[in-house]
Amino acid sequence: MSSGTPSIEACRDICGVTSEGAAWLASAGTNPRSTLALWAERPTAPVVLPCGTAFDVVNAPTIFGRRMLDRLWDEGPGSGPVAVHRGRTLLFTTPGTARRLPALLDWEEWGGRTPKIPPLLCHGVGDAVTVPAVHPADPDATRLDSRWLVAPDTRRPWLPGPEVVLWAAVRAARAAASDPVGISIFPPADQGAKVYDVSRRR
Repeated sequence: MSSGTPSIEACRDICGVTSEGAAWLASAGTNPRSTLALWAERPTAPVVLPCGTAFDVVNAPTIFGRRMLDRLWDEGPGSGPVAVHRGRTLLFTTPGTARRLPALLDWEEWGGRTPKIPPLLCHGVGDAVTVPAVHPADPDATRLDSRWLVAPDTRRPWLPGPEVVLWAAVRAARAAASDPVGISIFPPADQGAKVYDVSRRR
């Protein structure tokens, strides 16, 4: 990464979404003005947004998602917006990632070349996700179950594609496999979401 790229620690200090970031998030829906009006009235309220237009979302267990994020920032190109919601890490990705990523993961895992990757939930066209409030109600946002780790701050954020997410997942799995602490990264999968379990074999 270039020296001008902010570190992940610096990005984690961002609590709120900028007005341009909010405009980008709102553009995911069919009525952006209505979403922006809701946030203007209730800036501390989470909102449900559709995937597949402005972004897709790769939804990972918290610890594994943090490992992916560390790889992206320490060794890779960084990330787009990232949130935590109900014990899951939400990585915002380019539209189409939810459709393409499962096939890439399947190919990577085929033949046992990669340590086990936990089930990743891929949200794309036809799916919706709950995103954190644009501004946290609690000044200490690090204590919230729903918060931004990397908040949207532009109308055109850079988003990782499926190949970059694959790269991060593979390296996170290798880091998990070598972790002597042995923390479990396999919480129960969310109900009602499309789950791609790369632990299955062909």
